[in-house]
Amino acid sequence: MVREKGGFWVGVAAAIVYPMAAALGRRRTVHGERLPATGGALVVMNHVSHLDPCYDAVFVHSHGRVPHLLGKHSLWNVPIMGTILRGAKQIPVYRGTTDAQQSLRAAHEALASGQVVVIYPEGTITRDPDGWPMTSRTGVARLALQHDGPVVPVARWGTREIYDGYSKKFRPLPRKTVETRLGEPVDLSAYRDQPQTRALLREVTDLLMGEVKDLLADIRGERAPEGFYASAKNRDDN
Repeated sequence: MVREKGGFWVGVAAAIVYPMAAALGRRRTVHGERLPATGGALVVMNHVSHLDPCYDAVFVHSHGRVPHLLGKHSLWNVPIMGTILRGAKQIPVYRGTTDAQQSLRAAHEALASGQVVVIYPEGTITRDPDGWPMTSRTGVARLALQHDGPVVPVARWGTREIYDGYSKKFRPLPRKTVETRLGEPVDLSAYRDQPQTRALLREVTDLLMGEVKDLLADIRGERAPEGFYASAKNRDDN
């Protein structure tokens, strides 16, 4: 495997997150070959636990690519962590501020320069009691439609069983398996030449997250619910 060069800070991050992921749970990846080996790619994922970025970064990096994850901007203010995030060129998300569009601009630049961008369209860990995806923000559709690179739906399950951010339950034992499953890139050619109305962005967002939800159902061996969980706090504000 030819590994994409990430530089010093990506190496530092890898030295931290690989042992952490290994200590907290076993990793299993299905159809990892669907992550493009070169060029820009948008990876669209569900979000169920604060541990997700750790496992998702390892998944992308272990397949030879450098991950660029969108994350809550407050993490950049945490000592040491903020330095690593900046050095590894991760992308802060500024929700509800005048800098909100800056996140999308940085993600656009990363995709245009041939990098892998990982986005959690839900914006936060799902509030669905059963862990299914909730209604997502449409920024993912803007990113997907404005770039010609592949858009890869990915579901991951098992992290919430280790740490549930809402109940604050941390259960590393017995050791869990975190499975990451990749779908085929989504064909958005029918949408690319259409005006990007609010309705179109919502349709594309739901299409992408529907693919993620179906992959999650495959992992869980369950039937996915119709539609998406709606939360009053999960507004479509980007």
